[in-house]
Amino acid sequence: MFKPWWDLAMLTAESQQVIWLRFMRLGAGGSRAPVEARRMVSEKLVVAAQAAVGAMLGDSPGRTVKRYRRKVRANRRRLST
Repeated sequence: MFKPWWDLAMLTAESQQVIWLRFMRLGAGGSRAPVEARRMVSEKLVVAAQAAVGAMLGDSPGRTVKRYRRKVRANRRRLST
């Protein structure tokens, strides 16, 4: 019963971590900053398009949250190293 709410809360918390990590990467400047900025925008477009197609095909909100969480977790792992 609470699983969808838990997943949404975790998406929120994990997203905040990624925002902070990206802020640090962009703020540090250097050659990695513009690469990260481009990656951030392109990832958002791809995942939003996937979510839109999923919604049109009848995906549940829980499925959409899982799709976003998977990408956010991957970004958190990548940015933490």
